[in-house]
Amino acid sequence: MTHSSHPLPRRAAGSRSRAPRAGTTDPPPQLPALADLRAALNRCRRCALWREATQGVPGEGAPHAPLMLVGEQPGDSEDLAGHPFVGPAGALLDRALAAAGIERRSTYVTNAVKHFKFEQRGKRRLHMKPSIHEIAACNGWLLEELRLVRPKLVLALGASAARGLLGRTVTIASLRGKPVPLNDTTHAWVTIHPSYLLRMPEEGQRRAELQRFTDELQEVRRWLHAHGA
Repeated sequence: MTHSSHPLPRRAAGSRSRAPRAGTTDPPPQLPALADLRAALNRCRRCALWREATQGVPGEGAPHAPLMLVGEQPGDSEDLAGHPFVGPAGALLDRALAAAGIERRSTYVTNAVKHFKFEQRGKRRLHMKPSIHEIAACNGWLLEELRLVRPKLVLALGASAARGLLGRTVTIASLRGKPVPLNDTTHAWVTIHPSYLLRMPEEGQRRAELQRFTDELQEVRRWLHAHGA
């Protein structure tokens, strides 16, 4: 996917625009269009993650994509670039999508949490898993994306994404590969996050799991075709 360049916003402290208050899980105001999401995220104060992150990272892709992919949160690369899935996990996702016959530009790709949560170790920023509170605080933005895109299928990449979509803690093993109704028009499908593959130390196991993930994406493509997408 070709990413347009955006100025790198630094935290919008002192902004005169109204922002969702800290700690709230109330729905944010409805957005007129997906193009308004970036500015809204950079005003958001629903949790404390905005304080250390460079910027909020909205989803990107086809505005009415039949397939939405939801990850956990932006990583270091995404936080700096302002775009989702542009780091190592994104490269692996692109590889698997292409092998499965799915064009990334035909999908909408986002995260359950829109700001990077990390621990500083020297010059490195190490990923930290978002809390249940942070997932809940950010859920209104994900629901806005779902409302505006109206996908037929949402692929939850990992347990945090599944939590954000389903509103409860689930295990990947219990739901993987089983489309479940999310609302009247959309199903959810739970699978692994590509970063899980990157953490595997054994190359043979990593190749096998990548093939399984690719096969699953092919099943996703067949499901969408069977449902008129």
